[in-house]
Amino acid sequence: MHAFRVIDLKLVAADPEVVVKAITPERAAKLALGVDLVRSGSKCDLRARVYFQHPGQSLSMVRLYTKVEDRSSASASASEASSPAP
Repeated sequence: MHAFRVIDLKLVAADPEVVVKAITPERAAKLALGVDLVRSGSKCDLRARVYFQHPGQSLSMVRLYTKVEDRSSASASASEASSPAP
């Protein structure tokens, strides 16, 4: 396992950075943020940057994005919650 530094780009708190031990950047984000993220997506879906460094190598960074189906289900549940009850 490696140490990953996960930076939540949607969080506006004082310290959006968490260091966790995981096998992959995606797993580190899941442990730190509690959401499944993927390596490809559009700018509007950018959720986190994950930094890591393997021994003898330079610092690496991976951008992780919310899944499109997660975005659509989240917006659908938000719109249902804001709709007036009959």
